[in-house]
Amino acid sequence: MGLELTSELLDSWTLVDEDVALMARKSGATRAGFAVLLKFFQQHARFPGGPSDLPLGAVDYIAAQISVPPDALAPYWGGRSIKYHRAEIRSHFGFREFTTADEARLAGWLAERVCPSEVRESALVEASLSRCRQERIEPPGRAGRIVGAGRALFEQRLCAHVGKVLGPDGAAGLKALVADGAAGSLLSVLKADPGPAGLESLLAEVEKLSAAQALDLPAGLFAGVSEKVVSAWRARAARMYPSDFQDAPAPVRLTLLAALCHQRTAEIADSLVDLLLVLVLKINTGAVRKVEKELTEDLQRVRGKTALLFKLAERAVACPDETVREAVFPVVSEKTLRQLVQEAKANESVFQGKVRTVLRGSYSNHYRRMLPALLSVLRFRCHNTAFRPIMDAIALLER
Repeated sequence: MGLELTSELLDSWTLVDEDVALMARKSGATRAGFAVLLKFFQQHARFPGGPSDLPLGAVDYIAAQISVPPDALAPYWGGRSIKYHRAEIRSHFGFREFTTADEARLAGWLAERVCPSEVRESALVEASLSRCRQERIEPPGRAGRIVGAGRALFEQRLCAHVGKVLGPDGAAGLKALVADGAAGSLLSVLKADPGPAGLESLLAEVEKLSAAQALDLPAGLFAGVSEKVVSAWRARAARMYPSDFQDAPAPVRLTLLAALCHQRTAEIADSLVDLLLVLVLKINTGAVRKVEKELTEDLQRVRGKTALLFKLAERAVACPDETVREAVFPVVSEKTLRQLVQEAKANESVFQGKVRTVLRGSYSNHYRRMLPALLSVLRFRCHNTAFRPIMDAIALLER
């Protein structure tokens, strides 16, 4: 028949005895159309919207099994038989049609169970279809509208929750961010990314984090809502200007600002820690380079040390009673021996000691300002007893 039979067609679209029994009183194109609806419903617990919903080759394969031309099914999709066939198949599998009451109930279920953790349209549609299958209801053709209703209901509940948790004081702090004349102030500062790694950038981030913390957002502001949902609200708010916030309904405006400030507070703290790590590395790298440069300038590397040491040993054994000046210096000069001693002293411990000295000097002269600022906005916690001395030191500095 010239049809390529894939594993999908063979597994999902082959008519079995039970299928044939259901089609007993049907013939021709009507029989083939019923078979297409039946096999599609078995797989998806819903009916296809038309031939475009069917996989490639499905109609041809069904038509071949029933011995009718594939083109004969074209009138079936707009005929009267399809309505009765759907009812028969629905009844056979114990399903019922979707009602207006189901629409409101499904939207409420999405708002309560799925929307708090999912933002993708495709995932919400899939969840609604799965729910219909569980309840043995034929899903509606307007799944997108139901998803939209579920989202709207969820947003309404979320905004009400955020407003309740914020209270009057919390709401007033957020409203001040977009009040008349507030453009370009804290809101734009909160949105801004940190500058290049340096002390001034770190101190600017400290001020930014301090201002965000001063909003004193409640801890349970987005309880029960996933971070990706909060992130979607935050991304939406990040694209808005103060005038856009003013145009939004008050509950939505508060939720957008709360999501933005909630996530930006955590992001600023993270960027502050990143800046701290970069600066510590920068200070340490600078100290290492400075010491290496000093050693390079002050230290002349002595070549052939093994041969020189052999000559010294040979001369000492040959002339044990002579003075060093008389026996050794003629073989290896005093200057060369001093260079050997200087090089030996430049070992790792001496090197690290010099690095620590230079590092302390850099910190004391320039970077010391960052520590009180950091301790004012960051809280350090550690349960590892190996680092207890560091935690005790931080506590001492805070006091």
